[in-house]
Amino acid sequence: MNDRLFPTTPGRSAVKICGITTGAQASAIVEAGADALGINFWPKSKRYVALEAALPWLLDLAGTVPRVAVTVNATDDELIAIYESGGIDFIQLHGDETADRVRSLTKQGLPVFKAMGVKDRATLETAADYESITLLLDAYAPTEYGGSGETMDWSLGAEAVEKWPDRQIILAGGLKPGNVTEAIRQVRPAGVDVASGVESSPGVKDLELVRAFIEAAAV
Repeated sequence: MNDRLFPTTPGRSAVKICGITTGAQASAIVEAGADALGINFWPKSKRYVALEAALPWLLDLAGTVPRVAVTVNATDDELIAIYESGGIDFIQLHGDETADRVRSLTKQGLPVFKAMGVKDRATLETAADYESITLLLDAYAPTEYGGSGETMDWSLGAEAVEKWPDRQIILAGGLKPGNVTEAIRQVRPAGVDVASGVESSPGVKDLELVRAFIEAAAV
């Protein structure tokens, strides 16, 4: 099982566009040059889409770019159903999952990786307990699980990249076309993740902003 979301491309940060809700937008975003797509299966998300509704177009996208299910505190049965649907390549755990839980899911053969809201250096230190190669670092938002539009402390992201050179660090939180170039220069992550920064409204991507983001990330 491949546990790296992105191919290793020295000197380049990959781009994951998250919170996609329609097949038409997904296809257009792949065509625009995105390296991965995120689909939010958490019912309380502003960008939620049901697996049953998304599955037809997710299956059509098989073999293009990695399709990532964004989940929050889902049960084992729910995660297994998502993966066995054939519409998903990776599962992003964006809730309160412990390192032991992630380890258990990995042992069950699920391609999971953890997403963390980073409040401070102490929060970042807990990431060492998670064994997945890929790790997504997001802004800390006590009432939300991602997608808040807040920016995390990039210096902590840079510390993570330096601390764990063998891990794929994905930087998220408040990124947009106007700041992603500087974020990449400061952090040098394996990838960057964006949702609200390329939207006209929650779950509706502005394709011009998507293209501008991808272009700005190519530094």
